[in-house]
Amino acid sequence: GGNMGANTAKPPLGIRVLKALGKEPDWLTMTTEQLIAFREAENRKRASRLGRVITGCPDRGAAIQWQEVVLPGRNLPVRVYRPSRSGRDPLPLVLHVHGGGFVGTAVQSDWVNSHLATRLPAVVVSVEHRLLDPDSPLSAAVDDAWDMLRHVVGHAAQWGIDPARIAVFGESTGSMITALTAILARDSGLPLRAQVLVNPVVDLSPAGFEHASMRQHAHSPTLSVSYMRLLQRLAIPQGTDPRAMSPLGAEDLSGLAPALVVVAPIDPLADHGRCYAERLRAAGTPARLTEHPGATHAFLSMPGAVPQAKAARAEIVEYLRGLLAG
Repeated sequence: GGNMGANTAKPPLGIRVLKALGKEPDWLTMTTEQLIAFREAENRKRASRLGRVITGCPDRGAAIQWQEVVLPGRNLPVRVYRPSRSGRDPLPLVLHVHGGGFVGTAVQSDWVNSHLATRLPAVVVSVEHRLLDPDSPLSAAVDDAWDMLRHVVGHAAQWGIDPARIAVFGESTGSMITALTAILARDSGLPLRAQVLVNPVVDLSPAGFEHASMRQHAHSPTLSVSYMRLLQRLAIPQGTDPRAMSPLGAEDLSGLAPALVVVAPIDPLADHGRCYAERLRAAGTPARLTEHPGATHAFLSMPGAVPQAKAARAEIVEYLRGLLAG
């Protein structure tokens, strides 16, 4: 019975202040133009210097730069984090995908990714995938992550990475993308050492909306169920099978890379993470589930507002260090 307190804990003060300052748009009535305008404005905010008050300051020991990578049929920006003082030896690779659904930029994850780069140490490549909009469903973002992973592994020497030591790491919709990437990696024989899934979305079928946490936290301060409905509409255009884009619906979850699933209890998606960890274990894939009482959805990219982000970061570093060693 350790769960009761966790569910009644109040969100951190910083989050309550943010919630009071901003009124949530009526997601389901917004036109495509309004959505795109909102996305542009939001991403400018998340990448601004002022945004760092919420998103946290990067580790000074990391070099951070944008790079454009030529993939089949498109160029894709990635944000690359490396320890400034690394020797000549190849480093492990952590492929990261940020959260945010149809908004979000790799910059919002500078804090966690720069610390991973210096503390593991590793090369962290964060994929600035195509964002969901009516012309670009979730499958496009999955292609971006998967193609980028294969590209970096295929050019390992050029990137200074050890192709035998690779992990994937995602947050929110990014976790859905990295969980699907881990399944693709298994199916094509590309060995991964670990997957880290932070407040993941793992089921966009109607059943994904039936969990108790969806009802209990329908209006949580950093994610509402109406936003999830918008996301479902954009991610899974009419006529496509939601199961193909829902890791929880995968027929076979065995033989996957060991998983760390990090859950924020004040989150409509809390039960998604819990169920996925359970399903992985049932299939024989090692899975560790951790919960951070009082934490809200997206807390790992809001260390300035949610103190629990630090403990989660330390836990991810420790987990990856163990699995990416030697």
